[in-house]
Amino acid sequence: MALVSARPPLGRALLRLFSVQASYNYERLLGVGVGVAEEPLLRDLDTNDTGDTGRYRAAVARGAHFFNAHPYLIGLAVGAAARAEHDGVPPEQVERLRAALCGPLGSLGDRLVWAGWLPLLSALTIVGVALGAGWVAVAAFLLIYNTGHVALRWWALQAGWAHGARVGAALHHPFFPRAGAVLGPAMACAVGLALPLGAEFLTDPFETWARGALAATAAAGFIALRVRGSVRLNGLQLGLGLVAGALAIGWLWP
Repeated sequence: MALVSARPPLGRALLRLFSVQASYNYERLLGVGVGVAEEPLLRDLDTNDTGDTGRYRAAVARGAHFFNAHPYLIGLAVGAAARAEHDGVPPEQVERLRAALCGPLGSLGDRLVWAGWLPLLSALTIVGVALGAGWVAVAAFLLIYNTGHVALRWWALQAGWAHGARVGAALHHPFFPRAGAVLGPAMACAVGLALPLGAEFLTDPFETWARGALAATAAAGFIALRVRGSVRLNGLQLGLGLVAGALAIGWLWP
């Protein structure tokens, strides 16, 4: 069995994780980016074994196979697969490990980040801007959000490397259910607060009758989306139609 590097180059792998989404393609989705991020952790495979000079190339090729998951948690698969390669896990088991991680990492990341952390902070930023915080609220959003997602990426990479093929233990960390239980209600409250404050902030320059017209238009749009009938109307079509109507009215208004 191969000897595991005492100080794996996790820093280099982390930096490469930031470019994973730029590697997206329809054949392997995020697989190429995952392979690029995993490569620094595989460089000493051949040096740990005598006479087996093909392990590095084979492991890098496996790392670039099809893969898809949430980009902030994808480091868990990168670290786990690299550690499994060092531990001498058979190639077919490494492939099964990667395939098994796609669904859980995607679902967990979507629930925590796209449906929790990001809309929560976005709504709080809207509240801050509406209450007069201005660019301070925007700067706070950028600082807090990026600190959170970088920390999540780093934890995922370290946890994947530490657990290897037994990475399922990391997914059962008590932080995740607790975070999910808090982020969901917090996001709902923040969005509920942001909607009226944001609407008031955006319509403040308008006269009273114009505010009423905007409210009536929003209500009509909501009803149209809920009661579509035979017309298949979606939010994008409605939004583009309202923008076109507003431009036409602004052009024709005396």
